[in-house]
Amino acid sequence: MRIRWLLVCVLLLATGAVSTGLAEIHVERTQLTEGICSGRFIRHELDHRTSVNQQPIRMFDSNGSGLAINDLNNDGRLDLIFANLDGAETILWNEGGLRFRTQELDLPPRTRAVAAVDVDADGWMDLVFTSQRAAPSWWRNQQDGTFRLHVLPGVTSLAYALNWADLDGDGDLDLVTGSYNAELDQIMTNQTLFGVNHGIIAYENRDGQFIATRLSDRSQALAIALVDLNGDVLPEVAVGNDFSEPDRFWTQSGALWQEIEPFQITTYSTMSFDIADLDNDGSSEFFATDMQPYKRDPETLLAWQPVLDDLEAIPLLPDDPQVISNVLLKADRSVNHAQTLGIAATGWSWSAKFGDLDADGYLDLYVVNGMIALDLFGHLPEDELVEENQVFRNQQGQMFHSMPEWALNATESGRGMSMADLDGDGDLDIVINNLSAPALLFENQLCGGNQILIRLRQPGTNNPFAIGAKLVLHTSSGSYQRDIRAISGYLSGDPAEAHFGIPADDRDLTLEILWPDGTKSHIDQLDINHQHTITRISG
Repeated sequence: MRIRWLLVCVLLLATGAVSTGLAEIHVERTQLTEGICSGRFIRHELDHRTSVNQQPIRMFDSNGSGLAINDLNNDGRLDLIFANLDGAETILWNEGGLRFRTQELDLPPRTRAVAAVDVDADGWMDLVFTSQRAAPSWWRNQQDGTFRLHVLPGVTSLAYALNWADLDGDGDLDLVTGSYNAELDQIMTNQTLFGVNHGIIAYENRDGQFIATRLSDRSQALAIALVDLNGDVLPEVAVGNDFSEPDRFWTQSGALWQEIEPFQITTYSTMSFDIADLDNDGSSEFFATDMQPYKRDPETLLAWQPVLDDLEAIPLLPDDPQVISNVLLKADRSVNHAQTLGIAATGWSWSAKFGDLDADGYLDLYVVNGMIALDLFGHLPEDELVEENQVFRNQQGQMFHSMPEWALNATESGRGMSMADLDGDGDLDIVINNLSAPALLFENQLCGGNQILIRLRQPGTNNPFAIGAKLVLHTSSGSYQRDIRAISGYLSGDPAEAHFGIPADDRDLTLEILWPDGTKSHIDQLDINHQHTITRISG
């Protein structure tokens, strides 16, 4: 791990964009509350429902909407933000003890993705929504519990999915968007067939003005990941496309974008991306979800039959890299490990994310499922494919084991999903934005190890919440790797913090931080079951 860390620093120097000095920091520690231990998750309904006025539900209303989790009022508690279709977008302000105050937002209807990021670098999280018929909208945090609509200068293309990261190493957050052309062709016809107001767009942030580079006008984007795929430290753009449109990847070569093919296998209808170190070897795995029934009994196959028939009617070519199942790729990038690890088929899968749910030091997997569409499932009651959400416990990186006893098997047709500690006890709770059903919060009451939460702050910079930072926690039993990111899964924003589950007998904890500009910090003393807010002072 130390050698790998030094290699990262050398690569950062080679880019010319960063330094490898040591940053002066201040560490504030907050004791986490003692959690309840029942051995399962406890279900809570939330005051939000993503609704569709047009009945019966048809494609592409069936795709639902996402959510984001972040601290919007800087009170230390994480708030919930929900996109919506024909109902109001909602903020649920976290008042502690899993109590939330509802605020409906006066936004245009039909929003899809939502990110909570600090667009203007003032130290307060703003909201950015994508919507069906418009470019992304920026709702600037007024620091008094309200948000005001502002234009993202230069951001004009229609977008369904989006993500934020410092793509060029200049210290600010850049934006990547992707349109969902199947939906646009259905609702806007010739406006998109012959226009250029769509596609996959990389926006470089130049002092608050976003300069657009169109990477492709072909886009069926449901997921966008910004992650270092080639070892040059700067993020590449990974776009997960629906239908048979291949997933696509780009890297920067100087000031230009160049398309690459980093993987020999991809999903056929990609719906979600996540990247994580699943075996604690210091190298991250790349996971993508697709549609594949998790049961093969006659009743399940009968429900899926029209979709399976459609897929079989258009067979894949022998040299096609796409497979109709989930894909998990390790460093070799040529073998799909999802089957051998037990996570190849998880249902009609939308948002899928990794998190150490039971605090044993290994990242578990949660996947939300379901589909409602007359076009596909008119043969089923209420046109709905009813499936259970799936959760898998990571068996030390060697296998994932289904855990129905954790009571996360909701059937409300989930779409967006994110994880975070919402009640101050340090473990990961789960929030889901369902379609045509109340949103859900699953309170984590598993019994396991200990927790550490890390929040990074670098005030006075163009990236105050350190999006893109890398963290490695070293313990007596091994090393755990995390990063700070804006969005993962399906249309769903992540909190600007890192969670580490720690086995109960772990000791000798140290933390290494690689800040987004390549500057390092090292902390020799960490307190178990504490939140650590680490503020960069200089360097």
